[in-house]
Amino acid sequence: MTRNRRLTQLLLMTLACSAGGPLSTLKAQGPAIATKHLYSETADPQADIAAALKQARKEHKRVLLDFGGDWCGDCQVLDIYFHQQPNLALLNANFVLVHVWIGHEDKHLDVAAHYGVPVEKGVPALAVIDEHGKVVTSQQSHEFSSMRHMESSAVTDFLNRWKA
Repeated sequence: MTRNRRLTQLLLMTLACSAGGPLSTLKAQGPAIATKHLYSETADPQADIAAALKQARKEHKRVLLDFGGDWCGDCQVLDIYFHQQPNLALLNANFVLVHVWIGHEDKHLDVAAHYGVPVEKGVPALAVIDEHGKVVTSQQSHEFSSMRHMESSAVTDFLNRWKA
């Protein structure tokens, strides 16, 4: 995808969020903008986290919990930033990523609370846990809930700060 097309899609996602409607229904002189499917509605977050912890112990990594929903434009932007360098290399070398679907802030809230993530303040919201399940950090003040207004370097800083 060209840089201009990516910027155009990012701008349209931002407009969709500020308009309050789901991204998948936004029309931009053509087809609807598709959101990337990141958060599984049928996944069992407890099982996913247990599997991630097992992998983290084996690979000497930390687990990065990403609470959000496909409907969230800021969550989509965070995923774009996760896949840009140097963030992708940092993620792959230091973290096992688990996406936890929160519905429309009404699902798996017990999981978010267990890891100290107040999703009611906004998403995406992240927590980092060590290979034994102990919380290393959790976003208490919804730092990334305005991801569309932030630079990729904010993600880089976060990953560097909390890598194993």
